[in-house]
Amino acid sequence: MMRDEFDKIEHMDGALIQHGPLNDRVYLMKMGDTRPDELVDGLLRKAVDEGYSKVFAKIPESAAEPFKDAGFQKEARVPGFFNGREPASFMGYYLDSDRRQEENPEKLDAILALSRNQSASGDLPPLPENKFVLRQCRTDEVKKMADIYRKIFPTYPFPIHEPDYLRDTMGSHVVYFGAVADGQLIALSSSEIDRKAKNTEMTDFATLPGWRGNRLGTHLLSLMEGAVKKKKIKTAYTIARAASPGMNITFARSGYQFGGRLINNTNISGQIESMNIWYKPLMPGAGEA
Repeated sequence: MMRDEFDKIEHMDGALIQHGPLNDRVYLMKMGDTRPDELVDGLLRKAVDEGYSKVFAKIPESAAEPFKDAGFQKEARVPGFFNGREPASFMGYYLDSDRRQEENPEKLDAILALSRNQSASGDLPPLPENKFVLRQCRTDEVKKMADIYRKIFPTYPFPIHEPDYLRDTMGSHVVYFGAVADGQLIALSSSEIDRKAKNTEMTDFATLPGWRGNRLGTHLLSLMEGAVKKKKIKTAYTIARAASPGMNITFARSGYQFGGRLINNTNISGQIESMNIWYKPLMPGAGEA
């Protein structure tokens, strides 16, 4: 996919949104200083004008009332999302009733139950000695990184298939990590950091098929947590494919708590899928609200 085929990220009345036909939605990424009631009207107008079937909003819980009044439903909640204190509400509004209906809710419920039954042991089995090196990725590796993402994800909500996008985000707010074997990158992940709100999204996990089964995602997650703690980040979260047992189990085993499910929310791996929210306080006292 070329970058112009991805959804656009732009400002609307001071807020940051993503919208387009790929995910068939308007996504409120950051409210900024916009009044919630004005923002609700603008989001719904945008969705109607463009013919989208969903509006997805990530907002401070204290701003949720106007969204509820307009018909938004809270799909997930992350305590301590904003500076370790205020929770975030992840809210959805459906302009098409079909978008609200999951094709396989029983399967997704079973994967969630399996994941939540995985205990957070706190002990991570060591990787085979001298077989893997885990480290931060470099700008001169963006082409190799894009190649891996292209192999793993037929579609993705952001253009991680493109070296320029990886280089741009690497220079601003995303730290990419990789596992290396035999001198080659074979697994990736990233930490998308919001320095102002002191949270990070643990995302973009990908392991080449021949190297799966080594729990590289779990090891990369542990490495990322250590790195962001040094940056005084207070809360970590992820938006994981609800249909992926591996990623949900990875976060459950790593001490993350389930925050809710976003119904038919994201175009990933070739279709629009439901996504699970998992979160974890990284600092003492974070997320107690």
